[in-house]
Order: sequence, then structure tokens, then C-alpha cells
Amino acid sequence: MGVTIRQKNKGRGQPWWVFVSHQGRRTSKRIGDKAAAEAVASTIRAKLQLGEFSFKEEKPLPMFKEYVKTFLKGYSKLNHKQSTQDSYVNVLGVHILPVFGDKRLDKLTRKEIKDFLYKKQQGSLSSSSVRIIKAYLSCILTQAVDDEIIAVNPATRTGRYINNQDSKKEIGPFTWEEKALFEETAQEHYSRYYPLFVCALRTGMREGELIALKPGDVDFNGGFIEVKRNSVRGAITTPKNGKTRRVDMSAQLADVLKAHLTERKKETLKRGWKEPPEWLFYNEAGGMIDPANLRKRVFYKCLEKAGLRRIRLHDLRHAYATLRIGAGHNIADVSKQLGHHSIKITIDTYYHWIPGSNKSEVDQLDSTTAPNCTLYAPSHENSTKKGAANLANPL
Repeated sequence: MGVTIRQKNKGRGQPWWVFVSHQGRRTSKRIGDKAAAEAVASTIRAKLQLGEFSFKEEKPLPMFKEYVKTFLKGYSKLNHKQSTQDSYVNVLGVHILPVFGDKRLDKLTRKEIKDFLYKKQQGSLSSSSVRIIKAYLSCILTQAVDDEIIAVNPATRTGRYINNQDSKKEIGPFTWEEKALFEETAQEHYSRYYPLFVCALRTGMREGELIALKPGDVDFNGGFIEVKRNSVRGAITTPKNGKTRRVDMSAQLADVLKAHLTERKKETLKRGWKEPPEWLFYNEAGGMIDPANLRKRVFYKCLEKAGLRRIRLHDLRHAYATLRIGAGHNIADVSKQLGHHSIKITIDTYYHWIPGSNKSEVDQLDSTTAPNCTLYAPSHENSTKKGAANLANPL
């Protein structure tokens, strides 16, 4: 049994509604102000206790798995990218439906969801994975509230029950020496993919963004590459934050890509292809590169041949960021090139590579005099001369 009141659209002057859910049936009615809605709700609760309340219109409540089909065909299809839709289907099938699929929507309780999240954390899943599961479940239940099937979302604010300790994956980028050795090995043994790896290490682009590049995205006159697309499970979509961006090309990267495009024309003629490959970087058949093949058959083997530790392909993006930041490059520019939503993300991710973010500088506070005194505190004589000069030339 459940009788609740709420506004469909929150705000002063918006009407209040009474929602009744009882024995698999439900109804709702617009009342007016909050006080009137509370009075009506109280009357209905009393009638339900006495068995005197009757539904004018029966609306059987759906099972969770039934509503999920409506959610996927409606809200998700209209509001989510294909990659996100695919992720919903996977998470629902593996984690959520086996637990909640056969429960009626109004029977899902906050305690059950909390216990579900606790159990997921006790397994092999990371906190970030559990957060995704919770977010998907909560989004579905929020839409059920919006569709007036249930009055409240029992998953609201359950994220606080998820541990944060392993929310950030440890990154293991190349050092300058490792970067050079990797590029040398790739050029010698995996020449077809050498331009892609150089592009990754000079631009910090994501794996899917690299795979979805087309020759027309490269502007040699302007010295930049325009990132317009992303490849996710073979589907072409927008970049991660939904916006296109321009990334600068180094002189070496420009030379490598020019040579790559020349080889692309030669290979097209040699293989008898009717036209050059659509993509800037392509596989042996001239088609789109498969990420799994790139990692397993090329990247990991290149690392092994070079005698380097095994890192993720995504760590090439981290290498771009950490090498630039460690060299003292403008972190705002690095953030922009990476396509981060804000500079805060860049700082939070790469804090330990920012020059000076170490204990040795804190130890300087033990000194009785300021370090680099001429830099921080000009002498009295110099200050006087500078002040006089400023008075003479105020602009």
C-alpha cells in the first residue's frame, strides 16, 4: 500500500498530485495546493485501512523487466548514444535484471537496492563499475516516476553507499626514454601502425578518436587535426564530450602523416583498390581498424619486442599529458588538447606530474630565508629604482 503526494513539476504555483498504489493497481489525481493534497492523501490512507477505497480505473503495475523494454525503446533511444544504449543492455542483462527483473516496480525498496550495491562491491567489480550500475538503475526508476508509475525513486542518493577507494584507475604512462624506444620499435617492426602511435603520443587523442580519423581532418597548412568523430564498438559517434576540437600537430607528426598519405596512395594502386581507404589509419584490407586486434596483435607485441612493461593503449594518452605537464607546458592548453570538460579534471588526474608537486619544495619552508631570493623578493635598492621608473613612466 502506498499513498504519496508530490508536484510533477516542482516550483511555486505548481499543482500537487496524490498517487495511490495498492495491490498491483495505481491511480493519481491532481488536487491543488499541498495542504489539500495532504488532506486527501490522509483520507485515502484511512479508507485503504478500512477496505473502503475502490479504484475507478485499474492500472496494473508492470514488472521491472517489462518497463525496461519501454525505457529502452523510448527514453534511451531518444536521449542516449548508441554506445550508451548498448552499455545499458549489457549492464541490465548481466547485473540488474537477474535481481530485479521479476519484481513489480512499486515493490523495489531502498533497502533491497542498498543490499544489491553492497553485494556488487564485495565481488570483483570496481567502485566505478558499481556506480555505473547504480546510475543506470536510478535513471530507469526516475523515468518510471516521470511516467507516473511509481511515486518515488528508491535508488535516489544510494551512491553514498558505494566505496570511493578504487574509483580512480592507476595510470602508467611512458617516460621520455620509453616513448622513444616504443616509437623506434613500432617504426621498425609495425610500420603500418607507426603513424597511428606517433599521432597518439603527439596529440593525446583517445583510441576511438584515432580510429575514426579521416584524411580530411588533417590540416597541414593550419598545423592541426580536427577531432570530429569517435569509434565505439564499430559505431561512429561524436567525441566523448559531444564536441569537436582541434589538436595541434608537431612538426614531426606532420612529416609522418604526409609520408603516410603518400604510402596510402601507393598501396591503393598496388592492391587495386577502387579508391583509397576512407579512414586515415586502416587495416591490411583497407577497412576500419578493430581496437581489439590493434591492442592484441600490434600494441602488446610491440611492447614485448621493445622489452617494455605492459601498459594499456589508453596510457599513450596519459603519456602525452604527463610528458607535457612534467616539462612545464601550460596545463590549460594540455587540458584543451585532451578535450577535457574542465581544467579541474586535468589537474585531478595528473596532479603528481605537475612540476613542484612534491615534498622537497615543502621542505624549503624550514629555511629562515626565502628560496631564490632575487626572484621572490627584489632588493630594497632595486625596488626603489623600479618605483622611481614607474613614477616617471606610469604606462
